[in-house]
Amino acid sequence: MTGEQIVLWLNHSSVVCWPSAIKKSMNEQAFTAEWLGRPLTIKTGKLARQADAAVTVQYGDTSVLATVVQSKEEREGIDFFPLMVEFEEKLYAAGIIKGSRWIKREGRPSEEAVLTGRMIDRSIRPLFASDSKKDIQITITVLSADGKNDYDIVSLIAASAVLSIAGLNWRGPIAGVRVGRIEGKYIFNPTYEEREISDLDLIVAGTAKKVIMIEAEGKEIIEADMLDAIAAGQKNLQDAIDLIEKMQKNIAVKEKPAVKKLVSKEEAAAAEEMGKTFGLAKAWLDKNIPIILFDKTHYTKGERKSAVAAIKEGLDQYLFDQNISKDKRAAAIGHLVEEMVEAEVTRAILKDKKRVDGRKLDEIRPLLAEVSMLPRIHGSGLFNRGETQVLSIVTLGAPGMEQSLEGLEGVGTKRYMHHYNFAPFSVGEARPVRSLGRREIGHGALAEKALVPVLPTKEEFPYTVRVVSETLGSNGSSSMAATCGSSLALMDAGVPIKKTVAGIAMGLASNEDMSEWEILTDIQDLEDGQGGMDFKITGTADGITAIQLDTKTYGLTEEIVKKTINQSKKARLQVIEAMNKAIDKPRADLSPYAPRITSFHIEPDRIREVIGTGGKVINEIIAATGVSIDIDDDGLVMVCGNDAAKCQEAVDWIKNIIRDFEPGEVFKGKVVRLMDFGAFIQLTPNKDGMAHVSELAPYRIGKPADFLDIGDEVTVQIIEIDDMGRINLTLKGLKENEDLWKDEKGKQDMNGGFGNGRPSFGVGRGNDRGGRNGNGRGGFRR
Repeated sequence: MTGEQIVLWLNHSSVVCWPSAIKKSMNEQAFTAEWLGRPLTIKTGKLARQADAAVTVQYGDTSVLATVVQSKEEREGIDFFPLMVEFEEKLYAAGIIKGSRWIKREGRPSEEAVLTGRMIDRSIRPLFASDSKKDIQITITVLSADGKNDYDIVSLIAASAVLSIAGLNWRGPIAGVRVGRIEGKYIFNPTYEEREISDLDLIVAGTAKKVIMIEAEGKEIIEADMLDAIAAGQKNLQDAIDLIEKMQKNIAVKEKPAVKKLVSKEEAAAAEEMGKTFGLAKAWLDKNIPIILFDKTHYTKGERKSAVAAIKEGLDQYLFDQNISKDKRAAAIGHLVEEMVEAEVTRAILKDKKRVDGRKLDEIRPLLAEVSMLPRIHGSGLFNRGETQVLSIVTLGAPGMEQSLEGLEGVGTKRYMHHYNFAPFSVGEARPVRSLGRREIGHGALAEKALVPVLPTKEEFPYTVRVVSETLGSNGSSSMAATCGSSLALMDAGVPIKKTVAGIAMGLASNEDMSEWEILTDIQDLEDGQGGMDFKITGTADGITAIQLDTKTYGLTEEIVKKTINQSKKARLQVIEAMNKAIDKPRADLSPYAPRITSFHIEPDRIREVIGTGGKVINEIIAATGVSIDIDDDGLVMVCGNDAAKCQEAVDWIKNIIRDFEPGEVFKGKVVRLMDFGAFIQLTPNKDGMAHVSELAPYRIGKPADFLDIGDEVTVQIIEIDDMGRINLTLKGLKENEDLWKDEKGKQDMNGGFGNGRPSFGVGRGNDRGGRNGNGRGGFRR
């Protein structure tokens, strides 16, 4: 036995003490700083040691693990940077077991997980060298969620930290912070409870000097306040960045070694030949792209595609004439044309203030809005901006149709849903239609939260609302078109939204060092190149409701952000003006094909009376009327159905169940039980009253069973409610019962007594309801 390894035998099992070298390599290093009132801790060296780098980040009691791995070889034949950000929610982090009876394992990522992963991706991607073709996978796993500190900010910090020590070509670190506002005061990294009462939910990622990513939702925040909130958030990024840099200095970051590629003489000669080909191609493109691209105004996407195709064909012919082989010509065209076309578009904007479609820098493409496009559906809106076209359709449903949610933040429901679809034909392509992608989820969520601040409350409009936006044509910001289409469709459906909501996508043209730049209103195809941005802003005429910023730069200065937001307001107002020509307020009435909901409140402690034992009462109402009934814990009752008469029947039924009775009230009820001393009459589905035998008629009655039958309908009046809540009734004194008494009196006169159609001789049943000439026990005495 050596000193390097000691094996202890205990109960036939062994415990291995690791060699000291390995043990030393597992030493965990921790770095902590106070950040916005809570400790922020980054640890590395203990977990996930086979990854290129791994960290755990804890904020409060929320903890996440972030890892990164880069592939050893470059991926051939791709024209994009292969970055993968995988965000994984683990329900154990919140102490939750999946609610499904059959499936307990976590399944596909939830919508919240997809959006969090996209937010992190958009924050870190611009800082990578885009020419790399090695796969990089960042995996973020939530290990613990404390229900106070949102894991999305912690995950963003973790992603930045792990990339900072992975030895990759990444220009970090960065940080992210959430900004809320309560009663005019900014709250940084607010808890879930604070966010419930905040009128702003803003996430800013970047550095103290430059903004890389923004995600925001607000209740009509004015532009000046939004800019102030963004600046306030930036000021609070530095402490987190300082902590990451401290970790960097204390950890020996291993740079990735360059992979030595063996090159033969033939390969070297081919590479040299390719370099010459690229030189020829660049010279030709520099001369001809401005001529072909700007020889005339290319108004449509098709015209611009044709112009780019003409450039490719011209280059191919030129290289062919230079005796360049087909494979080298294809490589030059594939690597250079798109990149140099985008560069020329940017140059024309910066130097000549000229856009490829002839618009001014702050000009919007032609706008068109329509509503009521389709028959029978509950509401529709069609929005066109240039060649971007989106049809939004509204469906209204009962409150019980709302979506159930289950995740790390617990369980809940959502009554307004927006779903975005993007078909291949919308961009003139033919390709397989696969399952829903992250892009569709992200675009749908952005348009959804843009409308949330103007939606009516559940008390004002108790319907579940689903909007589906079908992208029929896409050439620049279909998500903003979906926002506009949703607003049109909701108003067409009669949903009482407070104001019209519109959206616009702002762009950027800039040179490499950002010394020159211009802001573009309403960007499209060729204008979304390197050095650009996609700055989407939605809102009403009075303020901003949502923001989503992506950039292809190393960050935006305060001046760029300020000019963009201020310039967007002018555009937004112009879009709202065009939408208002189609419909400027919600319709007063719902579609005749939409279900009707009647809502009212009852006392919460009487809900059990409406539901009944095991749901017996409420299910009886639903079965009899065909409606749906939803009851909230606060006593809000919502009855929904397509038949107005059936809905009213259900409403009356429920109101009668919980009504309070008063002496003097008159009801038409049904006889449900007969006793010797009186008749029990149903006043409402769950309440009976009793009419004593002496209260059945203005003359003497012997036995109620000989005067009434079960199922008879009679009119009664409440004469008394005793201390035990029992209701005493009378049939006397009510005109509605005169015919009943007349018929029975006639029978009495014909038969020598008020009986059942037989003479009363004091035998059989005759003695129960005998005439008045005896002692009340028969027609004749024995």
